[in-house]
Amino acid sequence: MSDTDYVLKMNQIGKVYGSNRVLKGVSLAVKPGEIHALLGENGAGKSTLMNILFGMGVIHATGGFEGSVEIAGQPVHIKEPREAMNYGIGMVHQEFMLIPGFTVTENIKVGREICKKNIVSAVFGKAMETLDRSAMDADARKALKTVGLNIEEYTKIEGLPVGHMQFIEIAREIDKKGIKLLVFDEPTAVLTESEAEQLLNAMRSLAKSGIAIIFITHRLSEVMAVADEITVLRDGESVYDCHKADTTVEELAQVMIGRQVTRMVGGGENRNFSGAKEALVLKDFYVDMPGEQVKGVDMVVRDGEIFGIGGLAGQGKMGIPNGIMNLFEAAGEVTVYGKKLALNKLGAALKLGIASVSEDRRGVGLMLDQSIESNICFSAMQVHGDFLHFGPIAQKNAKAIRGLANQMITELDIRCAGPTQPVGSLSGGNQQKVCLSRALALHPKILIVAEPTRGIDIGAKELVLKMLVRLNQEQGMTVLMVSSELVELRSICDRIAIVSDGTIVDVLPPDASDVDFGLAMGGHARDSKGVESA
Repeated sequence: MSDTDYVLKMNQIGKVYGSNRVLKGVSLAVKPGEIHALLGENGAGKSTLMNILFGMGVIHATGGFEGSVEIAGQPVHIKEPREAMNYGIGMVHQEFMLIPGFTVTENIKVGREICKKNIVSAVFGKAMETLDRSAMDADARKALKTVGLNIEEYTKIEGLPVGHMQFIEIAREIDKKGIKLLVFDEPTAVLTESEAEQLLNAMRSLAKSGIAIIFITHRLSEVMAVADEITVLRDGESVYDCHKADTTVEELAQVMIGRQVTRMVGGGENRNFSGAKEALVLKDFYVDMPGEQVKGVDMVVRDGEIFGIGGLAGQGKMGIPNGIMNLFEAAGEVTVYGKKLALNKLGAALKLGIASVSEDRRGVGLMLDQSIESNICFSAMQVHGDFLHFGPIAQKNAKAIRGLANQMITELDIRCAGPTQPVGSLSGGNQQKVCLSRALALHPKILIVAEPTRGIDIGAKELVLKMLVRLNQEQGMTVLMVSSELVELRSICDRIAIVSDGTIVDVLPPDASDVDFGLAMGGHARDSKGVESA
């Protein structure tokens, strides 16, 4: 088959951000009328590969990329998204790019409006032409019919169901003239089951018309339903290319996840907490966190265990700790060692002995203009009155504060000039360690850590993970670790709950097979029993 038989060929694509190589010689070839599924965990390299295809500024501002891109057999150098559009490449984004106050037609035709001449324009020129709304409405109706959405083209976007908005996004892309390739980025993430099936049918229809499709999704059942070809990325490399007919859901699950895992706890053996008392119990737990909604979770964490929560981005795993800590509106029932947690009351979790390290260390985790020692002791002072001398006027115990700060700097290897250095001047990894130090200063019964190793180098990651294990083993602290890094969860956790579409699909032991983890990440439980509890 010649190169001109392909709509797109990306050859040996490499990309480095700083010292981090995120793509390692990835190749991707897509033919006209083909639905090509692109799979991989968060951080596998899918987004970076698409950023290169669309000429996103972040790529060119960080040294460009290695390898070559060909459209219909011709080498291209796409420097901005508009150029990609000119080559007939479009994208249906996971985040909506619609204008709420505009009508359906206006959103579909924005930037490509059709104008008509009039008496004034005949005198003063093209700038005085008026919109040809009839022609624009006709184009909009045609595009809406293609995606199977029955809605009036003059309807305003504001207030429409999210499913409708997703279809309008697709209609806008296919209305563009000369479209050859469409990238669908997690298009069914916000859709109901029936809407998702409707979208898959629309994809099939588009492919039959000759448009090539790159389908980025975590739902393996959808891949098997519509894909022709499949490419799996893992750690920046293409690890699997196949025809859909030559693979299975189980095989895809395994190659997506498959990595060597070294256990840090229990001497490589699973610890059994089935007889331990309940430390944290969630019943029918809902959290309204935008992009990370939780939709009725039941979960039991036992005293003394390290319990992991994993899953892909946007599936709800981050909503669980943020709901427990009352950072977003929550509903349901949460008990902490038998005591009911008052939901939607800031500080209630702290008073019941839960401390948290947020994934957003700069937004909610730290006072960036304050010193390291002030950050470390702040919560303990506010919640327990620690580090204070009480008298007519409460005063800080400077000696105790300095002593704890120096202890944490040593134990967590916080790279700094000293305890008085402002936190905002530290690197991201060292800021993360200060967040952990502040949580530990509360002497919590339960420690929740969200993305504890994000932005930290390999050596520091191991140090943080080992400290969590040490706190658990030496102090008996119950740890709830929420992470996108499945390898890290499997290395220290006793059980791991996998979240998909806002619910817990399965709870797995760390030595469960890569297939089981991969299936759970894709929304499939091991069997009809679903979630199991310790």
